[in-house]
Amino acid sequence: MLGRRFARKVVVIALGPLVRLWGICGLILVMTLKHFVADFVLQTNWIARGKERRTGWSAPLAIHVLIHAAFALAIALAVAPRLWWLAFVDLVVHAAIDRGKSLVAQWGRWDTTNAKFWWLLGFDQFLHQVTNVMLAAALLSL
Repeated sequence: MLGRRFARKVVVIALGPLVRLWGICGLILVMTLKHFVADFVLQTNWIARGKERRTGWSAPLAIHVLIHAAFALAIALAVAPRLWWLAFVDLVVHAAIDRGKSLVAQWGRWDTTNAKFWWLLGFDQFLHQVTNVMLAAALLSL
């Protein structure tokens, strides 16, 4: 009786569809692994340096974001095949983030010897992870 007297009602305000916690955590981990492999393991020197150039950047950037999109497509097909088009969203967003980072670094004349370059790179990675969380949420809730 004492327990009931002090029991509280919990009110849940849902901002969207409810999904299982371990499901979303697992998918975010998979998306983070995808990002690590595509951004670091499979990114060659030609891609990494090429997409940062003032000219001739489009081919290296295109190959880089196509690698990301291919992994995103594989994940989407495994989790929610009807949402295959989210791979295209990943491609466009990743290209915009990477190109934006390059343009800001060029504008500021920031290279690896400047602390602002590393802040910019950290912000770039933050934006990619936010994208991964949003894609994972979309894959489990749409």
